[in-house]
Amino acid sequence: MEFNALYETLKHRVYNTVLSYLQSAEDAQEVTQDVFLEVHQKLPSYREEAQISTWVYRIAINKSLDFLRFKNRKKRFAFLTSLWHPESGELQYDQSDFIHPGIQLERKEQAKYLFKALNELTQSQKTAFILIYIESLPYADAAKIMEVSVKALESLVQRAKKTLREKLKNNRNS
Repeated sequence: MEFNALYETLKHRVYNTVLSYLQSAEDAQEVTQDVFLEVHQKLPSYREEAQISTWVYRIAINKSLDFLRFKNRKKRFAFLTSLWHPESGELQYDQSDFIHPGIQLERKEQAKYLFKALNELTQSQKTAFILIYIESLPYADAAKIMEVSVKALESLVQRAKKTLREKLKNNRNS
């Protein structure tokens, strides 16, 4: 497949997937560009062992996770001070207030708590949940992207749902 056609076909899906991980439109745009830069560079060596969309999703997830690891490492060492307002000392950035642009207006408050709880899942549970419930991919496709069996994916999704239910229930009670 030609790169321009691939880009036009997948750009919105990749962006939405990355956005679900990073919960920042600016960061998601940057990582999406990185994804397609890598796709462009590696497209000539693509071996068609999996569907091309599966290959691109894998790159997007890996880039997202790498970005989060880098961002967390950066926060630990030097970035923490910029999170606090210099005059008042109050927190000036709360990622739990992230609202995915695809969420309907009346559900934004619920979505805020969902995305906050999503950040507390394991990486594999978070990835499974995002691919199945946010990206609406078939289980077979999501399993290929994650390089696990469909049975293993089903288990990850069930554990993620159980954990999210508990976290969201606790949130409502507090």
